[in-house]
Amino acid sequence: MSDLIIVESPTKIHTVKRTLGAGYNVVACAGHVRDLPKSKLAVDVDNGFEPTYVDIAGKENIIKDIKKLAKKSDHVYFATDPDREGEAISWHLACMLGFDLNDKNRVTFNEITKTGVEAGIAAPRKIDMNIVNAQQARRILDRIVGYKLSPFLWKKVRRGLSAGRVQSVAVRMIVDREKEIKSFKPVEYWSIEAKLSPKQGGKTFVAKLATVDGVKPELNCKTDSDAVLSRLSGAEFKVSSVRNGTRSKTPAAPFSTPTLLQDASQRLGFNSRRTMSIAQELYEGVDIEGIGAVGLITYMRTDSLRISDEAKAAAADFVRKNYGEEYLPKTARNYKSKDNNIQDAHEAIRPTMADMTPERVKPSLTTDQYKLYKLIWSRFIASQMADCVLNTTAASVEANGCVFKASGFNVRFDGYTVLYEESKEDSEESSLLPPLTKGETLELKSLDGLQHFTQPPARYTEATLIKAFKENGIARPSTYASTITTILQRSYVERDGKQLKPTGLGEVTTQLMEDNFKKIVDVKFTAEMESELDEIELGKRDWRDTLKEFYDGFDESLKKAEINLEGKRVKVPDEKTDQVCEICGKPMVIKLGRYGKFLACSGFPECTNTKKLVTETPGKCPYCGKRVLQKKTQKGKKYFGCEDNPGCKFMTWDTPTAEVCPKCSSTLFRKGGSKGKLVCYKPDCGYEKDLG
Repeated sequence: MSDLIIVESPTKIHTVKRTLGAGYNVVACAGHVRDLPKSKLAVDVDNGFEPTYVDIAGKENIIKDIKKLAKKSDHVYFATDPDREGEAISWHLACMLGFDLNDKNRVTFNEITKTGVEAGIAAPRKIDMNIVNAQQARRILDRIVGYKLSPFLWKKVRRGLSAGRVQSVAVRMIVDREKEIKSFKPVEYWSIEAKLSPKQGGKTFVAKLATVDGVKPELNCKTDSDAVLSRLSGAEFKVSSVRNGTRSKTPAAPFSTPTLLQDASQRLGFNSRRTMSIAQELYEGVDIEGIGAVGLITYMRTDSLRISDEAKAAAADFVRKNYGEEYLPKTARNYKSKDNNIQDAHEAIRPTMADMTPERVKPSLTTDQYKLYKLIWSRFIASQMADCVLNTTAASVEANGCVFKASGFNVRFDGYTVLYEESKEDSEESSLLPPLTKGETLELKSLDGLQHFTQPPARYTEATLIKAFKENGIARPSTYASTITTILQRSYVERDGKQLKPTGLGEVTTQLMEDNFKKIVDVKFTAEMESELDEIELGKRDWRDTLKEFYDGFDESLKKAEINLEGKRVKVPDEKTDQVCEICGKPMVIKLGRYGKFLACSGFPECTNTKKLVTETPGKCPYCGKRVLQKKTQKGKKYFGCEDNPGCKFMTWDTPTAEVCPKCSSTLFRKGGSKGKLVCYKPDCGYEKDLG
């Protein structure tokens, strides 16, 4: 006889078993074993929203094995993931096995290490029914919306559509942003810059016009700018003040789920689904050469910024040994989220061992695992390091009543930046001003009026959408990635590079929802719903009452919508193209079908001509000379290939350009970003040109 530990993922089995040793069996349930059936609502909306759960098809053998092992064991511990969904899975397992819910058989591992596993197994508790009920409420809410609203969309828009509670709000946010962009009217404005240098020689620097006669100028057109330039013609530029000082930069907090997803997108180009998948692997355990299987990071679904005292001490010890005492702050840093509603059950995302450096584990990791681990490790260690201190200089330059401002800095003490560089958005280039003294006359190198236009708001990227989720209180760490994946898969939204833009289907469906189901697509209402789920988890709210409050209003809206749209159907607008149907001569349009977009004749049903949608590029195939087309993988990732595929096998992730190779006149492809290089893929050519 031995004790049985049930984990979620099979990849944890070896790590947990190796940690606990003899006397323990470890088995994986591979996620949920019971759920609401797919074929029906399975929620009794008239009797307390009682759900009907069934064993998940395909899990028969797993369930059979768990039951068999449980009968042979002295004790059974449920060690599913430490979140709402994990708590619900433990509850389903306990019910399936007929266990008393008052038994202390629930254990959680915040990290899959010897310390984390031993601490978890030493502190079993009862399954927390408040957490379970919060998850049940979420699941039932989403089931009600999906199963009641989807058939309505089939009748009014297109068969096969599906609706989701959080997903609908996400699409609305993207649609609203697109409306802002389309309605935006740019406003012209001007600025004036002077390039100056000390008369005795020295570095040229740029100063920007700040005030005219003590007032900030309004330069709305070229006439305004020219008037100031005329006033400054022949004027003497003299230093009116110089102020030297210091400024400190404090390191960013360790990662929470939203900040990890944002940084991985901006720095590594990972989408949210890819990031969470890699983070899951790092959490569950990786076989490290010379050590064995070990979890490299703490649990990756968290809003918390809390760090344990042991982790702080380990980070401080690492910094002291590798950088010196001066790289430590006077006291260990504590970080606290600005959001008072966060769930603080877990720590922030951090490495499980401070001295397990990225370079040490690199040989045992995949490229993606290494990149993400390095990001997490560096951010955490830097968060416990001393400030970066900058020497700053601010100068004012006066000319005929006009004051120009210039500033510069250099690094006095690098502090945490020795390890962790800020992201491109936050980084600053060192720009030291030349030595200046008050009253000094400067040499004017050039004086320019620069025209600008206000810019529309940018489309959301995955990173900025997740940031908006966080700021608006929509969704939770466990649902960020799945929400974005879902709206892309359902073709409500599409990628345009890194940007997210709504499709015609997304715009039409959102308008229909706004007209008939305001609450479902209301950001504030959805945030309040998330807060109510949090209150259920804390035992402050009844889950059945919450469902009833939502359902009564939702059901009434659905009945009204059925009446208002009786016999009506909403048309999804076709996307126009400049291509002409070769059969009847009418314009071709882009339609959205079951397998994605395709070209169809606008003369349908008289003309039924359709064909694949392809995007031409300026490039020619380096193998056969035919056109290179832009294509997409099944997951929507863009690549380029020969139009003669499968006859010609050429394909690449690199972008074809209009430039040709000086050696062989073949198309050059851009590899990497703006500082990447142009490469020629003509066999036996090998030409490359750096762009940096």
